[in-house]
Amino acid sequence: MTISPPDNAKLLLIEDSPQMQRLLSERLGKDGIKVYTADNGLDGIGIARSKAPDLILLAIDLPGMDGFEVLQILRDDESMNQIPVIVLTEHAGSEEKVKAFEMGAMDIVSKPPDMPVLRARVRSALRISLLMKMLAQRAQLDGLTGLWNRAYIDTRLREEVAQSLRHGRSLSLIIGDLDEFKKINDTYGHPHGDEVLQTLARLLKYCCREGDIPCRYGGEEFAIILPGTEASDAAEVAERIRTTLADVCWCEHPEEQVTASFGVASLGQLANPTVDGLIAAADRALYTAKSRGRNCVVVAQSDRSHFSLSA
Repeated sequence: MTISPPDNAKLLLIEDSPQMQRLLSERLGKDGIKVYTADNGLDGIGIARSKAPDLILLAIDLPGMDGFEVLQILRDDESMNQIPVIVLTEHAGSEEKVKAFEMGAMDIVSKPPDMPVLRARVRSALRISLLMKMLAQRAQLDGLTGLWNRAYIDTRLREEVAQSLRHGRSLSLIIGDLDEFKKINDTYGHPHGDEVLQTLARLLKYCCREGDIPCRYGGEEFAIILPGTEASDAAEVAERIRTTLADVCWCEHPEEQVTASFGVASLGQLANPTVDGLIAAADRALYTAKSRGRNCVVVAQSDRSHFSLSA
């Protein structure tokens, strides 16, 4: 299988020479690459954080912070340490090359660059970057349902909570659980149980809004991260999923009704606005939904009280 660089690839060039910036921006732009530029390390790090480029071309000789210092900051930052870096240097001595590679550079190119060679190396680096992203994404997908898996939701929820706290943005979490799923497996067999999980996954994708993040939380449990969403709006999403699932007609078992229970929590309503606090609140709301007879949505109002939206 041949992996081609994405048409909308983003490249960050950290280089203090205006002439080199113009030359590389023009030549690489002809390959359909969006080029961002910075003439110093500090600005380059800021652009790397905000634009999340697919590749960085980093000059070693920079004013103030040199390229090695920039490379160290990139590798120490969890949000940027997976971005591949090609180092540009006028001093291609073996000691400098070894240092760059040991610090995590993908490649080293001498300045002034041979443009056809540089363009080929950039395309190769972008292909490798794309392949690594594809492999990483596949490792975060649930094989049965195609939803994001538990490893992904753990990481993504930490990121969303941090963003919400930093920018004062609302964030909600839904945790749902299929009712009496063991009974479904025992009565109709595990292949039908798998069909139920796959159908639910399709319903989640259909009922969720753009920007919602549905995941398989484990077994018959699933979770939805809802950035920029208050508890009341998240409860409406959960209710839409609940009623849609309850109305499904199972062709091979028309007598069967599959239902699910839901717990909803919002970060802003918690006394303990953390990842663990949000999960715990949604879990408690789900437990309340189960204890009230299942097939309902319960919203966590606070750490001490709940109310039922529907039953």
